[in-house]
Amino acid sequence: MNELIQKIYQIGIVPVVVFTDIKQVLPAARALLEGGIDCAEITFRTNTAEEAIKIISNELPQMLVGAGTVLTTDQVDKAQKAGAKFIVSPGTNPKILKHCVDKNITVIAGCSNPSDIEICLEYGIDTVKFFPAEAAGGINMVKAMSAPYTNVKFMPTGGIDIKNLNSYLSFNKVIACGGSWMINKNLLEKEDYQTVKQLSKEAVSTMLGFEFKHMGINSTDVSETEKTAQIFSNLFDFAKRQTSVSIFTADYLEIMKPPWRGSKGHIAIAANNVDRAVYYLSKKSVKFDEDSAKYDIEKKLTSIYLEGEIGGFAIHLCKK
Repeated sequence: MNELIQKIYQIGIVPVVVFTDIKQVLPAARALLEGGIDCAEITFRTNTAEEAIKIISNELPQMLVGAGTVLTTDQVDKAQKAGAKFIVSPGTNPKILKHCVDKNITVIAGCSNPSDIEICLEYGIDTVKFFPAEAAGGINMVKAMSAPYTNVKFMPTGGIDIKNLNSYLSFNKVIACGGSWMINKNLLEKEDYQTVKQLSKEAVSTMLGFEFKHMGINSTDVSETEKTAQIFSNLFDFAKRQTSVSIFTADYLEIMKPPWRGSKGHIAIAANNVDRAVYYLSKKSVKFDEDSAKYDIEKKLTSIYLEGEIGGFAIHLCKK
């Protein structure tokens, strides 16, 4: 996974935007940013696409901008010159693939069947756009196609909205989802950028799925740990569960055996995807203790502590 694809994975949502009027561009892009989404795929369905990419690239450099619905090599060149960092095509056009590969431009080609994927693989491209996602079989089709192509990653687009977003993102072969529900044609025509912002926030919140997981209470020694755990168990009939470093009384209350992080203890916040949670919080200037990071077999984050404390508690993110 190259650096740009990695960033798309961390962002998780790629808004697909069709601009019909240049005056829409900056307010819409700012609304996406304020809603927590710093990426956009500007489609070449209208004559404003090239200028829109140029404006966002120049005025909002923190935004990752790509060009979508790219049908010709000429459009690839125009998009790149305007500032597009990646190219998205609706289908698998060998001319576009070769052109992008030769110019070292990241391209995500539209695929809906194994033959399309094999064409991409011939050009060394292992991240594809599954399009049209819902019409072509949805997440079940993605899972079926991923079986023989174990190194291929997918960016489903088409028919995806807030209701089915996480059914796609929960599959480990999906790097991100494309969609336009948070910035559709009607909202742009009405210049309703406040709703764009609200829908973007809702999308990010749904994707991350933050929720309280458990609280850890520090003890001075093992004897105190066992005494505290027994009190909770006696009072509330919480079942005790031993671990090497703690005793859980219910799944959400952990009594630590040795002194642990935090003056008072720690709080675990679960997220659907820890990599995306870290990326999101980093934009809020949150710093992380990299030495505390834990990864799964695919080198994706499963747990990490924030630097510092909140109310005397260390905070760590963990995967649901």
